[in-house]
Amino acid sequence: MKIVISIILAVVLGFAISALLGIVVVPYLHKLKFGQTILDIGPNWHKNKQGTPTMGGVMFIVASIVATLAVIIINKIMGVDLVGGSSPLSGTMKVKLYSGIILALGFGLIGFADDYIKVAKKQNEGLTVIQKTLLQLALSGAYILTFCLLGDQYMYIPFVGNVGYGSPILFAIFTVVVIYATVNAVNFTDGIDGLCASVTVTVALSFAVMAALRHYMGASITACALLGACAGYLIWNWHPAKCFMGDTGSMFLGGMVVALAYAIDCPLILLVAGFVYVIEGLSDVVQIGYFKITKKIARRTDPNATGKRLLKMAPIHHHFEKCGWSEVKIVLVFSFVSLLAGVGACLLTYFGE
Repeated sequence: MKIVISIILAVVLGFAISALLGIVVVPYLHKLKFGQTILDIGPNWHKNKQGTPTMGGVMFIVASIVATLAVIIINKIMGVDLVGGSSPLSGTMKVKLYSGIILALGFGLIGFADDYIKVAKKQNEGLTVIQKTLLQLALSGAYILTFCLLGDQYMYIPFVGNVGYGSPILFAIFTVVVIYATVNAVNFTDGIDGLCASVTVTVALSFAVMAALRHYMGASITACALLGACAGYLIWNWHPAKCFMGDTGSMFLGGMVVALAYAIDCPLILLVAGFVYVIEGLSDVVQIGYFKITKKIARRTDPNATGKRLLKMAPIHHHFEKCGWSEVKIVLVFSFVSLLAGVGACLLTYFGE
């Protein structure tokens, strides 16, 4: 099967499966009364979303995995190995891709546990921060161990080439930071209808191109399947959303983005391709840090003083909501910015070889 046909098939299958699953999943979630609980600290107009089904991320999770495997298997039957190709490192390439997909599924399961506790208790608090962090670290550790067993501890940097980490310990520390930061940044991006899925469509597109440029066709097909699956999910998540992805979906997407970055040996490219994720995550960190610092300074003269907020609300998409932007406008602008960042990442990859 020609690669162009494979790419189109991955996108179409991902889109169709995700969109059609909604016909079954959304009513079923309604039946189970798996509705979202809206925080009181959020924008007042979000209160009308109370009870909207959550865990809808299962749609694009199933769709992206099935579409990826279907295209790879079809090509395999036809005598084409999309993942390994004819490279002498084909075994390593396969382990990187499949371990990454397993990583994403693992994060999806952590998100599912978090969502289930929320809907079961009818509250917005699921797993504790400590519980979630420990589970994420354990999963990240298993992923890192896979690379250590492969003896594959280097990363590609555009215009520089392959650079070693120096030691397994440095590799482990760096990778834990990348995984933890990325998964949680993607999770922060899921705050309004259609935002996280739309941004991920553009990020997946950039990874599909970058993977093809680096001759990692298995990763390119996986990114195309993810692109199609997220686009199909948007039929159900576009404003006004008929369902939310929940942590089930957002944590899976974070895991997949990490998986794609490591599959093409270039985790640092996440800073560019995942620019919107970075800004979303940083906005929350900066907001909290600024509030605590200004509170500490103010209380030197007034024991009852409180801190100041740099943004009207964090993460940053809520700031723009408070400024009067509609959810659709935020999604379109953020997606366009993400698309431009993706183009920049592709150009770095193309000219940096």
